[in-house]
Amino acid sequence: MNVKKLDSENSLDRLMAEARRFPMLSLEEERDLATRWRDERDRDALNQLVGSHLRLVLKMARGFLGYGLPLADLVSEGNVGLMRAAEKFDPERGFRFSTYAAWWIRAAIQEHVLYSWSLVKIGTTAAQKKLFFNLRRLKARLEELEDGELSDESIDWIAEELSVPRDEVTAMNRRLTGGDFSLNGELSEDNGSWLERLVDTGPTPERIAVDASERRWRRRLLDESLIVLNDRERHILSERRLREEPQTLQDLSETYGISRERVRQIENRAIEKLSKAMHEAAADAARLNRDQGNSDNGRSLEPA
Repeated sequence: MNVKKLDSENSLDRLMAEARRFPMLSLEEERDLATRWRDERDRDALNQLVGSHLRLVLKMARGFLGYGLPLADLVSEGNVGLMRAAEKFDPERGFRFSTYAAWWIRAAIQEHVLYSWSLVKIGTTAAQKKLFFNLRRLKARLEELEDGELSDESIDWIAEELSVPRDEVTAMNRRLTGGDFSLNGELSEDNGSWLERLVDTGPTPERIAVDASERRWRRRLLDESLIVLNDRERHILSERRLREEPQTLQDLSETYGISRERVRQIENRAIEKLSKAMHEAAADAARLNRDQGNSDNGRSLEPA
């Protein structure tokens, strides 16, 4: 029997009818079926064991209707949990299958609710999950059924009752009562949409142009400074530092017939020479720009 996925309410009706077709099991019958499935992989035993607990899935799924999700979807997820329970159940432990399966069914449905209730992901920590599934119930006990802010006394009581931080209580209450808004939704007729108010955290066109110009300048500075290296130093440095897949010290030692340590020494010396040459070239360029700027300022002060 495939109870993993329900595509429509008609499928749900069929599942309800099928659930009524399976009889309730005694402890001995349940243990026998579970043992046959575990030891012999008897599919008929699995069908009877799972089918007799479809009523449990339906009952638990109805308990999550307050989150606005279709019952058929909740039942489908509960069935996934039921099948996982059947796969892992050990009849020798002495527990009834319904007791064991209830945990798996509830966990599967809760995960589905958390990821389907809102387009915005919530409930990622244990405290948030606890609040998500218990906040409405505790607010009802406090008779705070409005969608506004909770009082400080209510926040303190809920935080203590669930052993969660106060700020988590406030944040989850706002999240559950606030609802979701489309970024394309209009603020007003004249103020545009929420999307137009989002801050672009990426670099500005000016920043992109400046960065590209600086990269070109650094590359030109590097190319011009390479002339201070001899052929072997230039080749080793290029192979070791300027390639996407650098050559190893062993490869270069075989190329030049020298030890790997000698290759490493040549590489380090080339880096020092190149770094010194680049700093000197950058300093010369800075002095030239400064002198050019002073010359331009002097000409601008001359009388026409």
